[in-house]
Amino acid sequence: MSAVYRHGFWFKLVLAAALAWLADRVFYQGGHSHGWLGLFGAALAVAAVLALPALRRDRRALAALMVALAMAGAMAIDATILAFVLFWVALGLAILLPGTARFDDGWRWAQRLFAHGFKALFGPLIDLFKLARSHRRKPQSVAGLRRTLPALVLPLTGSAVILLLFASANPVIEQFFASLSLPFPDDTLFERLFFWTFVAVVTWGVLRPRRSRPFFGTFDGSGDLALPGVSPTSVLLSLLAFNLIFVVQNAMDLAWLWGLVPLPQGMTLADYAHRGAYPLVATALLAALFVLVTLRPGSQTAASPLVRRLVMLWIAQNVVLVASAMLRLYDYIDAYSLTRLRIAAFAWMGLVALGLGLILWRLLKQKSAAWLINANCGAAALLLCAYAFIDTGAIAAQWNVRHAREVDGSGAVLDLCYLAELGPSALLPLIELEQRPLDPMLHQRVKLLRTQVQYRQGQILTEGGWTWLGQQRLAQAERRVGPVQTYPGERYDCSGVPYDPAAKAG
Repeated sequence: MSAVYRHGFWFKLVLAAALAWLADRVFYQGGHSHGWLGLFGAALAVAAVLALPALRRDRRALAALMVALAMAGAMAIDATILAFVLFWVALGLAILLPGTARFDDGWRWAQRLFAHGFKALFGPLIDLFKLARSHRRKPQSVAGLRRTLPALVLPLTGSAVILLLFASANPVIEQFFASLSLPFPDDTLFERLFFWTFVAVVTWGVLRPRRSRPFFGTFDGSGDLALPGVSPTSVLLSLLAFNLIFVVQNAMDLAWLWGLVPLPQGMTLADYAHRGAYPLVATALLAALFVLVTLRPGSQTAASPLVRRLVMLWIAQNVVLVASAMLRLYDYIDAYSLTRLRIAAFAWMGLVALGLGLILWRLLKQKSAAWLINANCGAAALLLCAYAFIDTGAIAAQWNVRHAREVDGSGAVLDLCYLAELGPSALLPLIELEQRPLDPMLHQRVKLLRTQVQYRQGQILTEGGWTWLGQQRLAQAERRVGPVQTYPGERYDCSGVPYDPAAKAG
């Protein structure tokens, strides 16, 4: 246990108690949430720097800590699940990296982070056991404690009696004691104890990281892999067949999707686009899996010049296929509308195309499986970190408002129910739509929906759900259309159409 003391065990205990108190003040007593999670996360990251000297000396850990602080900032701006998850991943890397000689690969680190999170649940119990065992090994400290406790009885008791007498004689002291509220055993006390315990376990896991070895090693991914039906000849024939099939598909996409040839009679561009975006991406993923399994670096198939050229051609065709899938999705959005899921699909397709290129580079340059994992994890991490700062709901709402058929006469029909589903993200686009020249009935529905969304945004901020983006959004809305004092009620559906009382009664 001496090592525990050398690393500032009691200092970490004080920090954990301070963070638990802060969480109690902010979340339990204050009733705050949303962006306040980011501010608390920043405080937790700072506490980790203070409690872990090894973190301050490791450049890799400091870089991960900067990412964690950035994700805490993203939560304060607009609290999202993505920013929350990325914060914990980055903070976990920051506290665990000083215990490793080098960063091996993302697969092993995923296991380390999982093991750390699991062990953190039992961390306080483990340290209490170590503390008790160390005291049993030092009987002199126990004997000293037994001598000290009786000596404290008289001064503590006497001081308490004197303070009670002073309180009866001095109104200031009496008011001070009256202001102290001691917790009484009730339902809220147990809830509060559970909350403190939960926060203490989480913070203790950060301040006292539990290192562990990965359960599974990274697959080698090189040399020949014995699989039934897989041989240099079968792989060569497969690549020839696959390339021919892809040529046909890509030729049709180039002809029809990219506008080189008119579509067949009776088929619209939206119909053609809708059928293919996601299946084509799935095809590209299967192609990547085929290359990873059958053309491993150092294998007989990978050593064949003809096979390597066919693989290069096939991956290039897959990239064209992904580009066509992205164009299909764009055409589908143009014909219908933009959603958060479709924005995510664009990002996912870009990652798939990049992953195909990385697989080809690995094959040509004889890179290891760890290199491929790290390259893909790095690309995904950069994309997700950027994504955490983007309000895709606002982007979708802005697009749908500006390209609606009711606005420019050529876009998709405006889906007010989807704008209502987006909530505060759609507030400013709804104001922009409300200020456009619209049909009087549509204008009334848009104004009603905007009023409901603006009122909800104000309620979220009032009830403790502060975020920087929410505050700025509401302030800008009030500058443009004024504040909303009363809620319009639930007399209207999501698109602003009044409910039919007779239908509701029936």
